[in-house]
Amino acid sequence: MVVKAELEKLGVHYTTIELGEVEVDDAISVEQKELLDSALKKSGLELMDSKKSILVEKIKAVIIELVHYRDDQIKINLSDYLSEKLNYDYTYLSNLFSEVKGTTIEKFYLSHKIEKVKELLVYDELTLTEIADKLHYSSVSHLSNQFKEMTGLTPTHFKILKDKRRGNLDDV
Repeated sequence: MVVKAELEKLGVHYTTIELGEVEVDDAISVEQKELLDSALKKSGLELMDSKKSILVEKIKAVIIELVHYRDDQIKINLSDYLSEKLNYDYTYLSNLFSEVKGTTIEKFYLSHKIEKVKELLVYDELTLTEIADKLHYSSVSHLSNQFKEMTGLTPTHFKILKDKRRGNLDDV
């Protein structure tokens, strides 16, 4: 909505607006581009026109959607999934992502999986076994080891700390 409003303010005609992507009818002037960039930054958004930056953002979006918003399991590994989704060779995607972000796709993916584990632990609606299954870990042990490696805590210890921080309403 913010992007749409700013484009309309500047009189820029667009064909489509999707999350993270806008297709404009005509080329926009340098001045319009600078004004749009400035307005978007005020709203916490960023104008990207570099094909590399756009592709990296698409990689991030696919991974975030996969980890945080999909409940069904993918039947192929992450590299094949990304290649299929974005129509690029995985080696190219991997090298580009590392060059632009300074980390690997795998580390980005794992950090999002661990954040999702934390979220599910805080909600306290699923067992660790159910969380491992939901996030496609081969075992609870694998999830626990990866969680400890990335956070320094076991999932159980994380949950205990979370519970200690929350006070009883009667004690308030």
